[in-house]
Amino acid sequence: MLRVGTGAAARRIAYLREPGRRAERAGVLWLCGFKSEMTSTKASALAAWARRRGIGCLRFDYSGHGRSEGAFEEGTIGRWREEAQAVFCRLSRGPQVLVGSSMGGYLALLLLRDLLASAPRQARRIAGLVLIAPAWNMTELLWRGLPARARRQIAEAGVYQRPSRYGDGPYPITRALIADGRRHLLGRPFDPGRPVHILHGCEDPDVPFAHTRALLARLQGNRTHLHAVEGGDHRLSRPEDIAQLLAVVLRLAAR
Repeated sequence: MLRVGTGAAARRIAYLREPGRRAERAGVLWLCGFKSEMTSTKASALAAWARRRGIGCLRFDYSGHGRSEGAFEEGTIGRWREEAQAVFCRLSRGPQVLVGSSMGGYLALLLLRDLLASAPRQARRIAGLVLIAPAWNMTELLWRGLPARARRQIAEAGVYQRPSRYGDGPYPITRALIADGRRHLLGRPFDPGRPVHILHGCEDPDVPFAHTRALLARLQGNRTHLHAVEGGDHRLSRPEDIAQLLAVVLRLAAR
C-alpha cells in the first residue's frame, strides 16, 4: 500500500511491483482504465510477460478501484492523476514505459505533460508511451455521449448511473467528476518528446476512432504512431491484441 494525500483526502493505494533483472531495459508502469483493476486480463498478461523477460513491472489500483481505499464516487481525474504521479515518482526507478488503457492512456498523457512542466528530471525517466484506445479528455467525451435526461440528473442530483455493456456497471458519473475533468483537459498541443504508440480497435464502440485521430493533431514532434487494429473492440483483450501490445512495449523497453 502507498499512502497518497493528506488529512481527509488521505487514502491508501494498492500496488503490485516486480523488480526487473535486466538493467538495460526500461520498466513498465501500467495505468488501468475507468473502473478497471490492476489484475485485469491485459494487466496480468503484461506482468507475466515482463516477469519472463526480466523487465520490471509496476501496476496499481486507483482509489475506489480494486484493492485501493476510497469510494468510486469520490474519484476525479485530478485525484487519479495525483495517484498516478505518486506511484511513478515514489515507487518506480530508472526509465519507464507508461502503458495506459482507455482512461489510463489519458492519465499517462496528463502525467507526462505535467511532469514536463513541473519536474523535468522525473519526466526524463519516461522512455515512451503505449496507449490503448486513449480516452483523452474523457469527461467531455462522456458528457457529449449522455442523453439530455442524464445531464439533468447529474446537474440536479449530482450523479447518474450509466449502464455498462461489459456487465460491470452501472458506472456512477458524478457532477464532481465532470467539473474536475474540465480543469484537466488536454488543451493546447504539446510535444511528448519521446515515442508514443497508440493501439485502437477499428470496431471500438466506446472511444471513436476519430477521437484518436484528433489526438494525433495535439501531439507534436512526429514521434506518434497509430496502430489500427482490424476487428478490435475497445478492450483489445483478444490473444492477438495482447500479442501486438507486448510487441510494441518490447520495442520501447529495449531502447
